[in-house]
Amino acid sequence: MSLIVLASASPRRAELLTQMGVGYTVSPAHIDETPRPNEAPSQYVQRMAREKALAVYRDDDGIVVGADTSVVLAERILGKPNSAAEAVAMLQALSGAHHQVLTAVAVATRGECRVKLVTTDVRFRALSGEEIEAYVATGEPMDKAGSYGIQGLGGIFVDHIRGSYSAVVGLPLQETAELLAAAGLPVWQAWRRNA
Repeated sequence: MSLIVLASASPRRAELLTQMGVGYTVSPAHIDETPRPNEAPSQYVQRMAREKALAVYRDDDGIVVGADTSVVLAERILGKPNSAAEAVAMLQALSGAHHQVLTAVAVATRGECRVKLVTTDVRFRALSGEEIEAYVATGEPMDKAGSYGIQGLGGIFVDHIRGSYSAVVGLPLQETAELLAAAGLPVWQAWRRNA
C-alpha cells in the first residue's frame, strides 16, 4: 500500500504528484464545497484543501494530500462552470484582465494537518467571441475553475503569469514537497536511483 493518498479525482493533480516521483493511491474526497457567507477566497481554498485531506485521512501511518484551486477575479471566486453559457461568461470576464489563481495544498498525517497557500497572478490577452465559443465547444473548460486549463488549449489565452505554474494547474510542487518533508517524507528519498 502506498504511503501517500491523494484526496482528489483530478488527473492534473495526479500527474503533478507523479512528476514529483512519489508513489500514491487516489481516494477522492466527497465534501460540500459551498463557500461560506462572507468567506474570503484565500480562507475558502485553505478550508477546502484541509477538509479534503481530513475527509480521507484514516490512520496514523499514512499521509493524505488534499488541494483546492480557485480562480479569483475582483475578489469573486470563479468556480467550475455549470453550463456552456456560464463558461462563456467567465471567459468574457477574464478576457484582457488580471486575475489570481489561489491554490491551497494540505497534508494530513499523525493527527495534524498543515496547509500552504499559493497565489499566482495571471493576465489573459483580449479574447474574441469566436475563440471563446470554439474553446467552450471543446468541453475543456467544463471541469476547470475559471473555465480554463492553462496546461491545455486554454494556455494560449495567458499573456502573463507571475508565480507558480504548477499551482495554476492544481498542485504547487515546491510547497507540496515542503509539506511532505515536514510530514517525514522528503520526496527525493522516493526517487529511483541508477545502479
